[in-house]
Amino acid sequence: MESLNLPAFVLTVLVIAATPGPAIALLLRRAGLHGFRAAVPTVLGLEAGLFLWALAVGLGLATLVTASQTAFLVWRVVGALFLIYLGVRAIRSGWRLRGGVEVDPLASPPSPGHTAFGQGVLVQLANPKAAVFLFAFYPQFLPADALTFRSAAALGVIQVMIELPLYLAFAALVGRASAWFSQTRIRRRLEYLSGTVLVALGLRVAISDV
Repeated sequence: MESLNLPAFVLTVLVIAATPGPAIALLLRRAGLHGFRAAVPTVLGLEAGLFLWALAVGLGLATLVTASQTAFLVWRVVGALFLIYLGVRAIRSGWRLRGGVEVDPLASPPSPGHTAFGQGVLVQLANPKAAVFLFAFYPQFLPADALTFRSAAALGVIQVMIELPLYLAFAALVGRASAWFSQTRIRRRLEYLSGTVLVALGLRVAISDV
């Protein structure tokens, strides 16, 4: 990996991590409603999903799937439906709070850690555009024909090591304001916002060709 342009790779990953998307929407909702500790499994799930994509790119699986129009269409629809499902759940939660009655945040405990971890993994895997992006992104930082399983895995590890502290810091920052987010009026708006973003991203995945 001596030929890896590490500064450029790190800078690009930082830009990618800061770009709003399903991961940010999921983290905002989880940390805002339930605090930092509840958001940690979500962060770990998101990064596990990212690393699985890196391994898939190294194995050439992403290219095989995206080369098949039928497989890519099915994958796209399933991923879009999952994102829309999460968004609708959030919107419904906000709708149930429309009466304005103050609620005890402890009355609606967060889902278990393994569930949050699984959601993080699935949110990453639900977006087939991630495979297309990584397959085009990783080779830019390696010599021609150097994108092997080993190099893709190494780039995946580096990307996870960069994103993990960033997402944890974001979750900690949002989590510090969880008491404010727990106010019924604010919580309702957060549910609507995160739900609308997830539905919109799901629809974008459904109608996009790449």
